Amino acid sequence: MSHLALPTADQVAIQPGSVVSKVIHRDDELNVTVLGFDAGKGLSEHQASRSAVVQVPSGRLSFTVDGEELDLGPELWLHMSPGTSHALEATEPTLMLLTLLRP
Repeated sequence: MSHLALPTADQVAIQPGSVVSKVIHRDDELNVTVLGFDAGKGLSEHQASRSAVVQVPSGRLSFTVDGEELDLGPELWLHMSPGTSHALEATEPTLMLLTLLRP
């Protein structure tokens, strides 16, 4: 078992007009990716391939999950089961931490 502590905000710099990502951890149990979204940028509707946990260390996302609109900011987190349809758009420059769990 490895123990790792990394400052999320130091892993990705938000780029003007872009979405950037960096895998910061991958092992047999989970993948952890940091994504940086400039305001107005996001991801079109797609399905979660595995159980996923989304956290927003800074910024704010307009997150649509199975047709329900959520305002996801630093005080909240979201769990999605495999197959959950979702889309998102940053309403301000945003860092998102995505943890995908292995089945």
